[in-house]
Amino acid sequence: LLFSTDIAIISNCNADAVLAVYPFTPQQRIANAIVTNSSIPVFCGVGGGVTNGLRSVMLARDAEAHGAFGVVVNVPMGNDTISQMSKVIDIPVIATVVSENMDIDARLRAGTSILNVSAADRTPQLVKHIRADFPIIPIIATGGPTEESVAETIAAGANAISFTPPSTKVLFSSIMNGYRSS
Repeated sequence: LLFSTDIAIISNCNADAVLAVYPFTPQQRIANAIVTNSSIPVFCGVGGGVTNGLRSVMLARDAEAHGAFGVVVNVPMGNDTISQMSKVIDIPVIATVVSENMDIDARLRAGTSILNVSAADRTPQLVKHIRADFPIIPIIATGGPTEESVAETIAAGANAISFTPPSTKVLFSSIMNGYRSS
């Protein structure tokens, strides 16, 4: 059984940066592989849900050592861990925000440098809500599936948009269909 990987997409995309977050336990070898094979800046996920505490701090240190431009923490990450992390690394800590209920001021005091807003179809409203109180904090936000939703998120105040590219299967399917019809 062979699996295809997304490293080919990272190596062949026209994005300005890679936001390397995934729903599994972060691993140094994954961060290293992505940073090594990318010609653009990489921001590595270092936990928050499944992985937390000292392990996440050490993953952040390792991501910086591999050449990551920043580390991304998920919502469950405690501010005490963010504070420890920001004392260990010199690259930005990017904290994910998913609702208006999050204490963003506490996140910033803990050492967060950039916010990563991911609130599904409510992302533009959440970005606008954050901008009202924090007009200069850099915000990366999920853009949604359409050009209109991306434009709405930018208009709400996002500085950068994150976008999940089509899978290798989707991209390769159209190419293979063309080969098969020849």
